Amino acid sequence: MQAEKMIDSYDGFHLYARKDTSENAKAVAVVVHGLCEHQGRYNYLTEKLNEHNFSVYRFDHRGHGKSDGERAYLKDFNCLTDDTNFIVDLAKKENPKLPVFLIGHSMGGFTVACYGAKYPGKVNGLVLSGALTNDVAGAFKQIPDGLDPHKTFPNELTDNICRDPKVCKAYADDPLRCHVITAGLIYAMQDGVRWLGENAGEFKDPALLMHGECDKIVSYEDSCKFFTMIGSQDKQLKIYGKCYHEIMNEYCRDEVIGDVIRWIENRIQR
Repeated sequence: MQAEKMIDSYDGFHLYARKDTSENAKAVAVVVHGLCEHQGRYNYLTEKLNEHNFSVYRFDHRGHGKSDGERAYLKDFNCLTDDTNFIVDLAKKENPKLPVFLIGHSMGGFTVACYGAKYPGKVNGLVLSGALTNDVAGAFKQIPDGLDPHKTFPNELTDNICRDPKVCKAYADDPLRCHVITAGLIYAMQDGVRWLGENAGEFKDPALLMHGECDKIVSYEDSCKFFTMIGSQDKQLKIYGKCYHEIMNEYCRDEVIGDVIRWIENRIQR
């Protein structure tokens, strides 16, 4: 069953949210999208999760997709984690007997990483795909301090998201993607990476870290470093050879998604 609507988040901000439920659900997955994109780009992942009896909750970040807000702008990185927590609470309330897992990609992976450190013990496991956790590649270090936070820069991610040109073209033509990134969002992410560096040890829940070896946007070294920083006793790291940033859209996407599904199923059975 599908349902979509605008909801008021923890502070009354209007977010677009969607759920795709499975009649015989054995768990719930909350999917958190990345920078300048939207939840609709995770339809294939959602389809595969539904096929394996997982209900899926998704939402558009502030300033992204169909949610309200200035495009690709953030005042504070905590908005990401607290909006996600609001969706997690909603999923838990509507599915009180089911385990809940978080799946985040890129900026969504950053969000999930911060979530694990800020809200330990609230979910049953966290999956991070291409997560920005250390900014080894310097993606958010290239602008000077003190700019107007509303100043915009062009979104130049298109050609580097995936090896599949069809995926890149679909992204370029997507009317819901953000064509710009604001200085405010970049500053917020810089603050968040610093905060995460100081608090990663609080992340103690089961974790699966996944990354493309040839990611040109977020270095795979981010995930390698974060793997050593977190306090989880149950943690796994997998690097996918030759893959770019969006491993769940790569030619081997079924392998990647299959790994996510098996990892979650193994945690349900414990």
